[in-house]
This record gives sequence, C-alpha cells and structure tokens, in this order.
Amino acid sequence: MTDLAILYEHPRWFAPLFAALDRRGVDYVALPADGLAVDPAAPPPARVVFNRIAMSSFLRAPEHPIFHAAAVLAQWQARGARVLNGAGALALDSSKARQLALIAGLGHAIPATRSVHRAADLPAAAAGLRFPIVVKANIGGSGAGITRYDTPEALTAAVAGGSVPDSIDRVLLAQEYVPVRGGAITRIETLAGRFLYAIAVDGGGSFDLCPADACALPGGAAITMSRVEPAPALVEAAEAIVAAAGIDVGGVEVLVDDRDGIARFYDINALSNFVADPLTVLGWDPHERLVDWLVAVIDEARA
Repeated sequence: MTDLAILYEHPRWFAPLFAALDRRGVDYVALPADGLAVDPAAPPPARVVFNRIAMSSFLRAPEHPIFHAAAVLAQWQARGARVLNGAGALALDSSKARQLALIAGLGHAIPATRSVHRAADLPAAAAGLRFPIVVKANIGGSGAGITRYDTPEALTAAVAGGSVPDSIDRVLLAQEYVPVRGGAITRIETLAGRFLYAIAVDGGGSFDLCPADACALPGGAAITMSRVEPAPALVEAAEAIVAAAGIDVGGVEVLVDDRDGIARFYDINALSNFVADPLTVLGWDPHERLVDWLVAVIDEARA
C-alpha cells in the first residue's frame, strides 16, 4: 500500500509540499479532487491520507469538492487509514458558526456574533450588536462573502434588495466589525497541535488576509506579512483550539480589539498552505518540518 495520499484542490498551493516530499523520497500519491471517483467499498488509497481541501475552492468552481471530501475522508478513516485533518476537522473548517462556538466554549473571547439561516432574519439578529457590523458567509475563504454595513438601515435595505452575501450552506453570520489595534491580525500556525510560527497580516483594509502567493488577486489590496512572537497566553489558546477542533495542521487567527484591548479569536483554518516566501518572512521553510512530521506519522502507521 502507498504510504501517503494527499487530497487537494488548488493547482498551485501544494507545489512546495510535493517538492519537499520528492526531495525526501517519500512514497506518496497526489489526489486532485477534481475527477476523483470513489468506490464506497474500496480500501483507502494509502496508509496515511492528508486532507488539503480549501474552503475557498467554491470560488474557483461551483462544483467544489468540499462536501464530497467530507464523505470520502470519513470513509477512508473508517476503513483504517490515518486521516490527517480528517472529516471532523473539515466539518469545523467549513462552519464559522461552529468555530466561534468552539472558541467561546473554551473560554476565549470572540467578536459578538449572531448566526441565522435566512437572510431575512439578519436585521433582527443584528439588533443587539454594535454597528458597524459585517455579514459573513458561514463557508468562506480568502475573505469571500464578507460585507460591512455601517447602520441598521443599510443592512435592512441590503436584505430587502437581495444584495447581502450568501453562503453555499445558506448559513450567515452577523458580526460586530472589530477595529483592529495596529491594523494587523495575527495568524498562529500549528503543526501536530503545537505552535509552529506566527505572522502579522495587514490586508490594508481588505477582508482577504490569505498569506499564500496564489491568494493575491489582480488589482487586490496588497497584503503585508511579518513574523511575530505572540504572547504565551495566545499560543496556549491557539494550541487548545486546534486540539479541541481535531486539527493536525492548521492556523488560528486572532486580533486585538482597539475598543477595549481584548484579544478576540475569530477564525480557524484547517488548510494551512503556509506563508508566501517563507525564507524571507520566517528565515526557514515550514514545509521541511511538515515533511519531518509526515514521515514520523507514516512510520507509526506502518508499525
């Protein structure tokens, strides 16, 4: 049996990972989600399966693989494969409402939020929030499906006009717009549940804070990134969040609310494609450490 299968969708994001695996001579197969046909009675494609499906995949194709991936990952896990960032992690990754409930349940601060399943319910749901607010798609990616409304009247008019964001699962979030102290959010990356590195990301006012090269859209706002060392309490919180989420490799995003100085966690990313130009930003390549860990997981699965 093959040692490692990587289920992915984006055609460019994982080239550095594949190159690192090739350099190490790891036995693996790359499984593009597009064109994947799975026999429910078949065994897993490898001892270890690594899920690299991005929530933003729905932006690249309306026939996105998110829900199909959830089914096949659960199948392969049930058939004995060690699935990294498996069906449970994907389910959490695909629901901002579930992410916020998990974070708040662990005792960490979040932006004030209300979730609904009908756009018509947004004005009433937002009545208890401080404006401005943002409306977010429950399944987003690269800042997609986020719109700011400065007044209740503006939100009501948008709902009446049918111009509020939509989500592919029809769940929407009304959330207080949090002014970010210093202008940059912090993305804390973890590997095997432990802190790997953190970067400050400043999107220049854009909601698209994806740190990968391929996330940048022509004409989009410039994204600036720099390595930072978060306070130990934030690192501890991020590690607790990914542990509760069942995420093997992933990032947690936090910002400091300029209104009160409170650190608010607001997003969990089970798809970590790592920072663009890591040697410049970090001084080292996280893909090498990722492959070190994958090799150790493969050795465990072989035993």
